[in-house]
Amino acid sequence: MAKYRRGRINDAVARELAIALGGVREPKVVDNFVSITRAEVAPDLKYATVYFSCMGDSKEAAEGLKKCTGMLRHHLATTLNLRITPELHFVKDGSIEHGARIARLLEEINSDKPDTEN
Repeated sequence: MAKYRRGRINDAVARELAIALGGVREPKVVDNFVSITRAEVAPDLKYATVYFSCMGDSKEAAEGLKKCTGMLRHHLATTLNLRITPELHFVKDGSIEHGARIARLLEEINSDKPDTEN
């Protein structure tokens, strides 16, 4: 399978899961404000690693997403035209916190630098 096709599938899976989260009524998912950041589907399309971010407890959100896996897979099966609907594995995405940490460090560096323009 061409790499660009897998990239399109990854984007489609992430987009459709984000849409499906709007219909989830699981309190552990709703209360933690879960959002899907990206998805990576295996080359054989049997498994998908779905990265999520949340405002609350990430372990509780992961448990809630695990409970909703059947509903989310059903949504994927009905909306995407794939031969195989991938099994979903949810992982907390740490890239947002990492980016915020880098921004804080850059801010500290800029505030400690003496003003040499005068």
